Amino acid sequence: MSESTETIVAISTPPGEGAVAMLRVSGPEAFVVAKRLFRSRVSFERMLPRHLYFGHIVEEAVPVDEGLCAIFHAPASYTGENLVELSHHGGMMVAAQVLRLALDSGARLAHPGEFTQRAFLNGKMDLTRAEAVMDLIRAQTLQAMRAAALQLDGSLSRAIETIRSELIHILSHIETSIDFPEDGLEPDTGGTLLKRIFQVRQQIDTLLSTENQGRLLREGIRLTICGPPNAGKSSLLNQLLKCDRAIVSQFPGTTRDTLEESASLKGMLFRITDTAGIHHTSDLIELEGIRRSFAAAERADVILYVVDAAQPQPLPPPAGLPEDRLHLVWNKIDLLREPFSYLPTSAAVSCRTGAGVPQLISRIVEWAGGLGHSSGQLVAINARHQSCLKRAVASLKHASDLANGVELVAFELQTALSAIGEVTGAVDHEEILDSVFSNFCIGK
Repeated sequence: MSESTETIVAISTPPGEGAVAMLRVSGPEAFVVAKRLFRSRVSFERMLPRHLYFGHIVEEAVPVDEGLCAIFHAPASYTGENLVELSHHGGMMVAAQVLRLALDSGARLAHPGEFTQRAFLNGKMDLTRAEAVMDLIRAQTLQAMRAAALQLDGSLSRAIETIRSELIHILSHIETSIDFPEDGLEPDTGGTLLKRIFQVRQQIDTLLSTENQGRLLREGIRLTICGPPNAGKSSLLNQLLKCDRAIVSQFPGTTRDTLEESASLKGMLFRITDTAGIHHTSDLIELEGIRRSFAAAERADVILYVVDAAQPQPLPPPAGLPEDRLHLVWNKIDLLREPFSYLPTSAAVSCRTGAGVPQLISRIVEWAGGLGHSSGQLVAINARHQSCLKRAVASLKHASDLANGVELVAFELQTALSAIGEVTGAVDHEEILDSVFSNFCIGK
């Protein structure tokens, strides 16, 4: 249990008007704070945990609003401390007034993520589950939501714990040989240890292979639309977004800078970037726009190169665009008098009529599917996890060289075990915790 002496408070619902707002108070004086501002027919001493009680929020016995109060006794609460959740009408003025009353009653305004941080420090969840709370809140697609829910349920925690347990068993054997050198490290035993270390590395490599999928789920697939001027790039963006987000015209060069928007296509989150037309020019402003077009393509996971199918001899994609991620999209097929044939690796649409756009969306999702995006995957690590796991793999590689002596092998295994422990917070560093919880919203 942590030694939190301060009682914290925050509005746990989003800002703005709504039907209901909720105030959350946690800490040793949570019940005292709530008792000062909530009046009910049932006294606080007689309130049962996890029950809702109707009453009034008051300021010096003058009613401010009606509300519902629920209390949670430590350690059976989200934070592991005494906790109160006070629900009331969701007006901005009402919420601000109730928060002020709680602050005047002795509570301190919570820092971002402080409620979940206290839950971690009190052993209510490990670090991966704490991160999953924010992933679940921020999820913009069904797949991202499901992945976060699985991590919150402990899928990653269990995988990490399996690795930690195996490392501990290996390390205990090594340290036994150090404590009892007369027994030595038999060749057969050494071979068995090398095999076990290799098996642990394989388990870590399996987790590392999900990092790209985790990025795609959390941040979205980077889709860049590029091509020559007046090919219909901005019109395609509007078709994918199903709204007129970008200005379009019949004049070339309407788009001079990148424009980024998000869209969910068949349940997958895409960060779509519209770019300036790529062509030969001496105009300095247009050159800067073209430079940004190439930069956006370089960062992209999928590139759609839009070409005007009505042009008699359209130019091929210019050199410098990543060919392994590039797919041709023939636009303006509504202007053609004869059926248009194209390669299976490309697509054909009319952004004016919408013809072919549903098929293009299916192709985009298909092309993105090759990036390792799988809704059936139970674990998807993030960049912090990846850093810890890569350090563990590096130490295990050094530990595999038994010629270094058992003491150095034990040291490398200890280093690997420490890096693995950082993933779940079993080995915590203050700067790591600050980095994780600073990304949370206030009230969570």
